[in-house]
Amino acid sequence: MIIPSIDIRRGRAVQLIGGKAQALDGGDPLEVAERFSIAGPLAVIDLDAAFGEGDNLPIIEQLVRRYPCRVGGGIRSKERALELLDLGAEQIILGTAATPELLGQLPRDRLIAALDAIDGKIVVDGWREQTEQRTDARLVELRDYVCGFLLTFVEHEGRMQGTDLARAKTLVDLAQSAKVTIAGGITTAEEIATLDAMGADAQVGMAIYRGTLKLGDAISACLRSDRPDGLWPTVVCDDNGRALGLCYSSAESLRIALDEQRGVYHSRRRGVWRKGESSANRQRLLRVDVDCDRDTLRFVVEQQGSGFCHRDTRSCWTREDDGLGALQRRLLERKQSAPAGSYSRKLLDDRQLLSAKLLEEAEELAQAATRDEVIWEAADLIFFTQVAMTSVGVTLADVDRELQRRALRVRRRD
Repeated sequence: MIIPSIDIRRGRAVQLIGGKAQALDGGDPLEVAERFSIAGPLAVIDLDAAFGEGDNLPIIEQLVRRYPCRVGGGIRSKERALELLDLGAEQIILGTAATPELLGQLPRDRLIAALDAIDGKIVVDGWREQTEQRTDARLVELRDYVCGFLLTFVEHEGRMQGTDLARAKTLVDLAQSAKVTIAGGITTAEEIATLDAMGADAQVGMAIYRGTLKLGDAISACLRSDRPDGLWPTVVCDDNGRALGLCYSSAESLRIALDEQRGVYHSRRRGVWRKGESSANRQRLLRVDVDCDRDTLRFVVEQQGSGFCHRDTRSCWTREDDGLGALQRRLLERKQSAPAGSYSRKLLDDRQLLSAKLLEEAEELAQAATRDEVIWEAADLIFFTQVAMTSVGVTLADVDRELQRRALRVRRRD
């Protein structure tokens, strides 16, 4: 599949040709990430750190808090590697410093070795120094120490002229169980599909920034369907993971969905269908996931209005929406419309009152002894916790992302 690339230099998302001349300024990396992350995990490369000219750590910290990221650029020590892993990078990418000695001190399932080469010979120091070591030999040396490789064909990088698929196939076979990502010159959806078929991902930058490659096309090229109409079943979920309904997607609707960052599907009766076009029930598209068989999609959306179903319910299933997600929405409604003097209004507006309730309920939960008491007190504490979250605009999805980030820490508290 596609791995969108965000190369950061002096606080800006940029694209270089051959790692040297800057060809494009893509703007604010956070704005770029919001668009690109719909297609999947991001590759974030700190060019300043790679060139030994400072770093962009504050931006990277914001990115890993919001999106799944693999982070590279200038990681030359165990301390720096651990710092980025503990910040929440799903994987880190090590280049020049990717030696068995350093890699062996870090968790293998979080490591990607970057092998950057010109005509098959490794280049180091931000691609400024060419060595005599060949990519295939280095790959074999490191494959037992990492979960993946980023193989960049530097002579193709940024030139929009295609990549070397034959060389990619040879290296994928050599990597064995390590997942390979190919970068350098990838321009078309067909190349991405070919790489996907051989078991490799495609890291792409320039073609996406320039608009010659659409994210939707990059995804659809890797999909298959056994249906006569060629459509892909699409499970639609909210940002808490609850299924709202089932739709279908086509190559055209998928392209439009990612371009417009909204819920767009293929209606077997009407063709391209923009959810909420004739109602207030629009959807902001947050992410598109592809299943393991490449024949089903999952759209993660922020549902607006009364809900997904044409019957004006949250979902298409008989059971109405409930649980923590429903509580979150009720509290949001109360934040917007609770009358002055009501208990909800007081809790939302009076921080001192809310703090007192949180402390009271936390103490009662700590003292609860039986199963039923723990359930009762935990429910009270969760309610007031969600009031505190709603009062400052924090959602369950925000908290879930923070918990996921913390789970990625390597160094733990004693």
